[in-house]
Amino acid sequence: MFLHATSSFYSRDTITRLGTANLFASSFVRRDPSWKKFPRKSSHNLPTVWRNPCLRSLCVEMSESTRRSSRIAAQPKKEEEAPKPARAPRKKRSAEEEPASEEGKEAPVKKSRASAKKSAEKVEEEDESSSSKDIGKIDVGDSLPSVTLKNEEGEDVDVSTLTEEKGLVLFLVPKANTPGCTNQACAFRDQYPDFTALNYEVYCLSADSPNAQKNWRTKHSFPYPLLSDPKRTLIAALGAADGAKTKRSHFIFEKGGKLLQKTIPVSPKDSTRLALEFIQEHSSD
Repeated sequence: MFLHATSSFYSRDTITRLGTANLFASSFVRRDPSWKKFPRKSSHNLPTVWRNPCLRSLCVEMSESTRRSSRIAAQPKKEEEAPKPARAPRKKRSAEEEPASEEGKEAPVKKSRASAKKSAEKVEEEDESSSSKDIGKIDVGDSLPSVTLKNEEGEDVDVSTLTEEKGLVLFLVPKANTPGCTNQACAFRDQYPDFTALNYEVYCLSADSPNAQKNWRTKHSFPYPLLSDPKRTLIAALGAADGAKTKRSHFIFEKGGKLLQKTIPVSPKDSTRLALEFIQEHSSD
């Protein structure tokens, strides 16, 4: 009766100390064969701890926790991994922005390629229109204007100087190194000695680049020079411009730059023959 009263009166720590002192007694009762002789409900001749239900459950709980703690302590401790530092998110830099200068000034924003290309094309169109207006249309009887173009070597050539000492046959092709244009150019190549014998020089004019003209001339061994007019300034003044294309044609200028004849359009096989026949007739007069 006294132990039952003290189990509810004393604190848990006090009961724990009492239970620890009587652990041996509780384990002895479990191993004692005579324990089976006692009735289940009887607490006669039991140790002090085992007679008190509260102390008995506390002792069992302490013994199990002791086993569990000793088993956990015997296991090797896992090394705690150091937490990885979080990476700061990278700030994406737009392709249109330039890196800032060392002084910390804001980088200027580049223009997009599309807008730059459009502006360049607009400037070229303005230059072409202005140059065409300055030159004006060239008809029969007009003089060859002063226009500077590049030859196949990339050198500047003033077209007005080509007729200072000789007459000029200027034939136009739509595009270099194409079948029809090659046939026309090769025909002037084969008849070139006949033109020079009549004191006429031969030039080819197209909107191709000087590099493309140079490759074309080297491939077919043209004896005459080629002039590049990418803006079609002189081509338009001669009336051979058809939008972004060039009409196949030829023009004959006498010595001094006067336009004698223009043939627009003309076939590749007839261009050389018609030009040579006209010069022969004009020279006989």
